[in-house]
Formats: sequence, C-alpha cells, structure tokens
Amino acid sequence: MPPPESLHEDMIMTTSLERAPAVAGAFYPADPAALRAELERCFAEASPPGPVPGAIGCMAPHAGYMFSGVCAAHAFGRLEVPRRVIVLGPNHTGLGPPLSVWPGGRWRTPLGPVEIDTPMVEALSGALPLLEPEPLAHVREHAIEVEVPFLQYRREDFVLTPIVVGTQNPHVLRSLGEALAVAVRAAEQPVLLVASSDMNHYEDEATTQRKDALALERLEAFDPAGLLEVCARERISMCGLGPTVAVMHACRALGAVRAEVVDHRTSAAVSGDTGHVVGYAAALFATR
Repeated sequence: MPPPESLHEDMIMTTSLERAPAVAGAFYPADPAALRAELERCFAEASPPGPVPGAIGCMAPHAGYMFSGVCAAHAFGRLEVPRRVIVLGPNHTGLGPPLSVWPGGRWRTPLGPVEIDTPMVEALSGALPLLEPEPLAHVREHAIEVEVPFLQYRREDFVLTPIVVGTQNPHVLRSLGEALAVAVRAAEQPVLLVASSDMNHYEDEATTQRKDALALERLEAFDPAGLLEVCARERISMCGLGPTVAVMHACRALGAVRAEVVDHRTSAAVSGDTGHVVGYAAALFATR
C-alpha cells in the first residue's frame, strides 16, 4: 500500500479528471517522437495483413513495449478502430473498488490527450451499480495506459472508456459483460472492446508455454467459463483474466462467433532468460 502522502498527491492529480501518464519513460518512451518511432517499429515487425472482417473486440498484452509491443501490434493492426473504445484492464495496485470506471475528463499520453467517453461512462455505471465512477484504481495502474498509444497511433480522435477490473467472480464478470453488450447496442456508433492482459507469469519457458496453451485453447473455443476454470485449476497467472472473460461475454452477446489467437510469444525471445518468463498473446473476437 502506498504511503498516505503519496495517495493524497494522486488524488490531487485527479481532481481535474485529467489523468497523467503513470508509466511513460518506463513501459514505453516518454518522448513523443521516440514513442511514435517505437510504435512504428512494432507495427512494422508485426506486419499485420489488414483488418479482420467483423472484429469487434480483442485481447492485447500490456508489458513494456520491448517485450510485448509487437504482440500488441498484431492485435491493434488487425482492427478497424472506431471512434468509441472501451478498454478493460486488471487491478495490479489493489487500490479502489472491484469495478471502477474513470469518471470523465481526459487521459494524457506523450502523443496527446484522449477524451473520456462520458456518455458511455454514464450508461455503463447506470446499468451496473457495481461499476463505480472512481479514479483511484486508475492513477497508478499501467494495464490500460500502455494500450492507449497503440490506439492513438491507429486513430487520433478516438474517445476512451477505461474500466479497471479487480475481481474474478464469474457472476460479476458475466454481469459486466452483459452491461457492456447493452451499452454497445445502444450506442449510436460502433464500439471496440479491448481486454488488456498478459499470460502466465514468472515460471520457466516450458511451463509457461504449456500453461498458456491451455488458456488459449479455451479462449479460441470462445469459452469464458472454461477459461476461468482452467486458469484456476492449472494455476495460470493470467493477470487480465477478469477483463478478458468480461469482454468475451460481451462479444458473444453482441454476436461474435469466433475467437482467434493471432500471436503468442514469451519474454524470453527478448531477454534470453528462459527461467523466469512472462507469456503474451494477441487475440481477436469477430462476428464472422
């Protein structure tokens, strides 16, 4: 738990509802030109073949760009990014309520500000009382923040709904997915759903490859309940499991019929350390 004076500083920062970057200069470059160059490198190395017809959602990793940026580009490079985007990420900090949505204002990255989709925030928090409009869970959380520059690179004028998910309760995740689907159906424009998640953490390469394969098999089967079950049974430390399950429920309710894993790798490919690795995967959820 951060010291009280640090928490107080965080809350002062959020009083204007403009969120400052928490991990610029650590997970990705803080300099705008360097960040744009890094994004260009990621998309060039991924070389995505183009948008997947009917893709309405995705899962993308959220580690430092040197480790997972190319994997993330495999997801974001195969989507048509609409003006309205909802990004769900896990709660690594333990701060805030089980479900929280950033209330309004805007988020800043080195590439510029992104406006919060206030009508969507209001629609979702009205439809699901468990989803609290509350900033504390967001101010230090990196999982959503690292996805935003990828989205800015693809579409500068998008508006964002950021949701931190701090629970793996299956009933809550299903309710969140259903509320997302209702809000997306009622929207006047297309909406992209993004789940921010890494895969298994800090085991050896062979173990992580085996565990990730088990989780991704349930993901490609479009089986959110099965994904929860296999991660619990096999102790797969997929940090964004809750966000991914909620997005899968929402996409299924919105007519998605298939899930496709478009990239998988581990940190060992960059670090050379096969003893303590993290897995990364990119997946798409599509209606055809």
